[in-house]
Amino acid sequence: LNVAGALLFRGGHVNKKIKVLSGGERARVCLAGLLLGDFNILILDEPGNHLDVETVEALAHALLDYKGTVIFTSHDRHFVKRIATTVVEVRDGRARDYQGDYDAYLYYVNKEIEEGERERGANRMAAAPEAKAGAGGKSLSGKDHHNARKQLRNLEKAIAKLDSQKKELNAEMLSTSDADRAMELHEQIAAIQEELNEAEEKWVELSEELGEW
Repeated sequence: LNVAGALLFRGGHVNKKIKVLSGGERARVCLAGLLLGDFNILILDEPGNHLDVETVEALAHALLDYKGTVIFTSHDRHFVKRIATTVVEVRDGRARDYQGDYDAYLYYVNKEIEEGERERGANRMAAAPEAKAGAGGKSLSGKDHHNARKQLRNLEKAIAKLDSQKKELNAEMLSTSDADRAMELHEQIAAIQEELNEAEEKWVELSEELGEW
């Protein structure tokens, strides 16, 4: 029942048959099966994809109560911030383990940016365009590289702003008792999530071009 409650099944919903559940509710039942299984490790690849906002929130809440280890990839920064206790970043062909939660990760990344470490790494990648081209890969000119990095920074700012808006709307939706307002908020959150997905896809594309992903 604790898992059912965490996944937003309360009261009479607990006794409903699968055939009468919505798509989002069925997805939550599948997640409950995973969480109640005899596993001490869960590996999730973009767990928020194709789930509605309520199901993503329910999954995050349930994972916080999960006693095992969860290894996941996600471009949903709000989800990562809620769940992750350690962040592993794959960049420049290497994996680096940042001890600490997402806020700690951002602290270290900003410190690296201030100290020029990331810029030096990017310059090293840009210094070997001929080798990449010879291997059949893409290369960026100095001007294109600069423009791509500028776009990347702008995207990161936009993603952070959208994340903040989504978080505020989620908090309001969870606290409101007005059904019409809840539906309005749900639609706004869905629209923001679509913008986030597009921005994050572009971020990944640019990161790949820059050799940072």
